[in-house]
Amino acid sequence: MREVALTLALAIVILPGEMCGYRRAGSATRLPSHIRTIAIPPFQNASLHYRVEQRFTQAVIAEVLRRGRRLRITAHPQDADAVLSGTIRSVALSGALLDEAGRIRVYQVTISVAVTLRDRSTNRVLFDNQNLVFRGEFELPEGPESLFDEEGPAVDRIAREFARSLVSTILSGL
Repeated sequence: MREVALTLALAIVILPGEMCGYRRAGSATRLPSHIRTIAIPPFQNASLHYRVEQRFTQAVIAEVLRRGRRLRITAHPQDADAVLSGTIRSVALSGALLDEAGRIRVYQVTISVAVTLRDRSTNRVLFDNQNLVFRGEFELPEGPESLFDEEGPAVDRIAREFARSLVSTILSGL
């Protein structure tokens, strides 16, 4: 019995990770090899929150340029092999922390996004998630001398986090 357990343990250690479903980072891709150009048209904004769709679109484009070395980007779907479309479904602000006087000092921003990546040659959906939810926080300044809108930078941080997650999922095949 002990020899069987030792043999099994040795087999698990010796067998390559590929057989267990693990791969080296960067060794897999979810995109078919014929996809060389991705269209990323401006995201739609169903939330009516000012310019949030522009921030998310720009963050995704920047991340694809940073990570997708073999990919070209266009805004025109007719010029692309695949189209990445997105919709900002909702933007919600809620108080997360009160000060001693009962005023809200920290807000939580929750943004829900729908994203679809479609192969134009086969019309096959390569990636689809209609409810990606990302959250972030921002703090209100203490006094009027430092009045600065912190919501915009918080949305930018959430957009960058969203873009990193989305592009990583699409390119690494997770």
